[in-house]
Amino acid sequence: MKLYIKNMVCIRCIMAVRVELEKLNLSNILVELGRVECDENLTKLQLEMLNTGLIESGLELIEDKNVKIINDIKLAINELINYSEIDQKIKLSNYISEKLNCNYPNVSKLFSKSEGISIEKYYIKERVEVVKKLHVQSGLSLTEISYRLKFSSVSHLSNQFKDVTGLNASHFKDTCLKEKAFTA
Repeated sequence: MKLYIKNMVCIRCIMAVRVELEKLNLSNILVELGRVECDENLTKLQLEMLNTGLIESGLELIEDKNVKIINDIKLAINELINYSEIDQKIKLSNYISEKLNCNYPNVSKLFSKSEGISIEKYYIKERVEVVKKLHVQSGLSLTEISYRLKFSSVSHLSNQFKDVTGLNASHFKDTCLKEKAFTA
């Protein structure tokens, strides 16, 4: 049986899902980002219990096909941004088409209609979120972040950062550090 889980985007999410599945005494389980496979079919009661536990962790079972597709797109984007072994020169549309085995124009329309933003803009926004975290929390320079996230140049990173946040990266970092100092 395959199950799809909304908002499952990190290792902590995988661990939370495993805990909920262990409560149901299920065996032969494969848990990956966004999905679970198990040899057994779950009863309606087991599914309800699983979903209740998942909701407490900020996760949720997906039943709607379109919601699953949108979740799969977000997971693919997360993988593309966060896993350096993926060829960053691949076009976003090709990556999503290959990853989801789908027609890109169709899923792009679905995503835009549902999320109110294009896949490309969502990708840029998510990439900038990672830049913000790395820039403020890790102490990495913009050059190092640009290299790590495979931006074509520091200038490209800076331009996308300013387009998304309205601030240049240095001003953003200074503001965040001042806020942390003020609240500490």
